[in-house]
Amino acid sequence: MIISFEGIDGSGKSTQAQILADRLEHEGRTVHLVREPGGTVVSEHIRSILLDVKSEIDPFAEMLLYSAARAQLVRTRLRPYRDAGDVIICDRFYDSTVAYQGGGRQIADLAWLDQFQLHVTGGLVPDRTYLIRVSTEIGMRRQQGRTADRMERLGSAFFDRVIKAYDDLAEKHSDRILLIDGDQPVDLIAEVVKADLAQLPAFLEGLG
Repeated sequence: MIISFEGIDGSGKSTQAQILADRLEHEGRTVHLVREPGGTVVSEHIRSILLDVKSEIDPFAEMLLYSAARAQLVRTRLRPYRDAGDVIICDRFYDSTVAYQGGGRQIADLAWLDQFQLHVTGGLVPDRTYLIRVSTEIGMRRQQGRTADRMERLGSAFFDRVIKAYDDLAEKHSDRILLIDGDQPVDLIAEVVKADLAQLPAFLEGLG
């Protein structure tokens, strides 16, 4: 089973991904927590380029770099893990590229980019995506005091467009994406995820 967590920087998605991974491991499940971009040697090298504030990258080239890191992750780790019946938790997956490069950068139509990412992953789609939604203001406030990477420095107008793209994705893929209010306490969000996951057929099948 593949579970992804999405949201803008500062949404708390990474915290929720870690909480879920810890809980499922405690329950005896074999869990792999991966981050994007990253998760393999090649993908981590690409990550360092993408997030380096000194990198000057054309927006379309940026999208291709994210996609290259994802293709490597899917083919060398995610597919083997899934075929083994393990649980995979992704701290970001291809919805991030659609929202950030499609919505934020406005490099292409969201529908086209959504379809392109299916080619990148070879048709691999999360069984469930948890979209932790917060406003741009809250996301930025939560990141105060830390050094911002290249993407985090793009400003409020950019992140407003990213949020709008995420909202559009949640509406389009409502059967897969669960929109969660990220203003709630961390433990309450974790309970929402736990309750939702417990009733998903793909998760229940893995208990057999």
